[in-house]
Amino acid sequence: METTQTPQVQPNVFDPNCGSRRVLALIADRWTALVIYALARGTMRFGQLQRELGLTQKVLTQTLRDLERDGVVQRTVYPVVPPKVEYALTDLGATLIDPLTAICRWAEGHLPEVEAARARHAEPAER
Repeated sequence: METTQTPQVQPNVFDPNCGSRRVLALIADRWTALVIYALARGTMRFGQLQRELGLTQKVLTQTLRDLERDGVVQRTVYPVVPPKVEYALTDLGATLIDPLTAICRWAEGHLPEVEAARARHAEPAER
């Protein structure tokens, strides 16, 4: 008989004050991965990001502020008129590209299974 091994999970992950839990919340944000993917291609201005991602000004501003606060994105303001602001990944931010790419590949590889499960779940229960 084949047994399935349960991955070892750090017990403190379930503690709301756990550091890794707080950092994982950063990348679990709805828009973070999209912003990181866009900036992985190079430095961009706010308007470029907004057009490419289709996010509202408020959502993109908050996402960029959060990423800047956490050291993932660097915001550079140029002292010109009109103001010029550019965003780029920091070295820390660039380390997220591979893990997020792996998650994206998993999602693409398992999309048919997920869609099938959703369809089964949406079907009315047999009586």
